[in-house]
Amino acid sequence: MLIMVRDNNVDQAMRVLKKKMQREGIFRELKQRRSYEKPSQRKVREKAEAIRRSRKVARKQAQRDGLLAPSKPKLRPGVAR
Repeated sequence: MLIMVRDNNVDQAMRVLKKKMQREGIFRELKQRRSYEKPSQRKVREKAEAIRRSRKVARKQAQRDGLLAPSKPKLRPGVAR
């Protein structure tokens, strides 16, 4: 992974690197690899993730079809709007 540092702006380069790592799932993989996960626990986790993904897709499809009202954006504390 290559990140260009322009005008000695290391802070911006670090933000870009962090965003790329987040998008590629490196942080999630590091968290999972911190300790051993038994194969049975892995299957349970992957099945739960698949169910979560399918429910999310179904919810998005229902919103597009007009069966559900669009979800409201979540308000984060400390963020002015």
